[in-house]
Amino acid sequence: MIHAFRLLAALTLPAAALAQTAAPAPAPAPKAGPIAPLPADQAAMRAHVLFLASDALKGREAGTADYDVAAAYVAAQFSAAGLRPAGDAGGYLQKVPLVTYRAAGEGSLTWTPARGAATPLVFGKDYLPLANARAAATTLDAPVVFVGHGVSAPKLGHDDYKGVDVKGKIVAFVGASPGLGDGEIEASFTRDARLREAQRRGAVGAIGIADLASGRAPGFAASVTRWDRPAMTWATPDGAGGGPAARGVPMVAMLSKEGAAKLFGPAWAAIAAAGERGKPRFRPVVAAGRLAVATKTAFAPATSSNVVGVIPGADPQVGKEVVVLSAHLDHIGVSPAKEGDGEGDRINNGALDNAIGIASLIEEAKRFAAAGKPPRRTVMFLAVTAEEKGLIGADYFAQHPTVPLDTIVADVNLDMPVLLYRFEDMTVFGAERSTLGPIVRRAVNSAGVGLTPDGNPEEAFFVRSDHYRFVERGIPSVFLWPGQKGAGAAAFQGFLKTCYHKPCDDLTQPILWDQGVRFVDVNYRIAREIADADQRPVWNRGDWFGTLYKGPMAK
Repeated sequence: MIHAFRLLAALTLPAAALAQTAAPAPAPAPKAGPIAPLPADQAAMRAHVLFLASDALKGREAGTADYDVAAAYVAAQFSAAGLRPAGDAGGYLQKVPLVTYRAAGEGSLTWTPARGAATPLVFGKDYLPLANARAAATTLDAPVVFVGHGVSAPKLGHDDYKGVDVKGKIVAFVGASPGLGDGEIEASFTRDARLREAQRRGAVGAIGIADLASGRAPGFAASVTRWDRPAMTWATPDGAGGGPAARGVPMVAMLSKEGAAKLFGPAWAAIAAAGERGKPRFRPVVAAGRLAVATKTAFAPATSSNVVGVIPGADPQVGKEVVVLSAHLDHIGVSPAKEGDGEGDRINNGALDNAIGIASLIEEAKRFAAAGKPPRRTVMFLAVTAEEKGLIGADYFAQHPTVPLDTIVADVNLDMPVLLYRFEDMTVFGAERSTLGPIVRRAVNSAGVGLTPDGNPEEAFFVRSDHYRFVERGIPSVFLWPGQKGAGAAAFQGFLKTCYHKPCDDLTQPILWDQGVRFVDVNYRIAREIADADQRPVWNRGDWFGTLYKGPMAK
């Protein structure tokens, strides 16, 4: 069986890579439990995961030949299910140009106070440079304004920019969110969102302040060992970054408390004292001087692809509208060797995250094809790359859709269902925000279970999966998980603590394939009702995300 995996890999590699693999090393044994007979629908799901989560694919990291093999497999399965290709040039693959970028060298930060001599800040003590996804060299020379959390939400009673002009200036902010009550709204104020806000207000750059109301962000000392780690985004034609990190002002450096004290002088004591409070509220502070910044960023190109297939809609009025079903195909690859590991397993197979989601996507496509009645709206099946790098493949598709953006009416996302227990409820992220809510409830109830609110709001799952890139384009979206009633809590939390993003997320886990079939059934019912409904989904009146992103059908 494992040799068949390697044969498929060889057949899909480019010629140069094929030459390098002409004499492969002995294949490792697959990490899977005993193969027991299963009903056909369960066996089909297991078969997909056996391949996608095999050691042969080495964790399906975006930008590698191993991921490309996985994409070729999904394209073949889409073809077998009868989907029409909806990628580039009449095929199933949408090419996604990627670029890896990292800070190159220590750079320099020099503070010139309004009165006094220029003072170079000390690398590794006062500051750490950060990569700029948009440019190989970044130079700034501007005043600095401290803007607290960098969040403007006056409708929620919080505005760090009130009464301050940051045009032409560098903003400085802390990492944590200000505590606005609603976990999903709180999570929408990502770093990238704050950088976009700074750009909207005319700022020229940003710096972060570590260890002060930093939330879950790593502290300065921890960052000293990782400041030049690479990040990834999708690339523009000139080879620079074009994803979320490139849509706001560049964040050029992280300051330690000591470094920030040099900039803000006597005002720093009040800022630091405010940061020690449980829910800090800051006042803007204009530093008395100018900061000169010079940093460099190194870029390395890579390529990957999304996989896209459709079942065309049959209705003459709404047939061109599109319901997207999405799942991410990539995982995190092979962990670097650590001293003392010996011959330990380092392949992160990603069985639950997210080979199961892709298997569900394929099986849902087969259900639509076997239904005997085409959907009224077009249904798109989208397997995306580089989710683990920051929802990059989904962002690329949302910015470069293979169908007109205004025809996409909804996204239903399939990501990491933990199928280690018989689920007694389901949690649905985003359902209450749009007219998708009643549709989701009917589908979940039809499986004999109810809906349960998010049990881990502090994890901000709503903004951490691919559907959120559709939300940012104004498209109502949801994703579902088996809930945590009964045995669910221990199994779910145990997976997060033990095997999430680790080599043990493989087929030695006690995966319940019958629960996979239930999961597919619920998602099929949701997608089918959206596809056949008279009206397209819309955001509920006044919903935060519908208002924030002002989609084509937001009320």
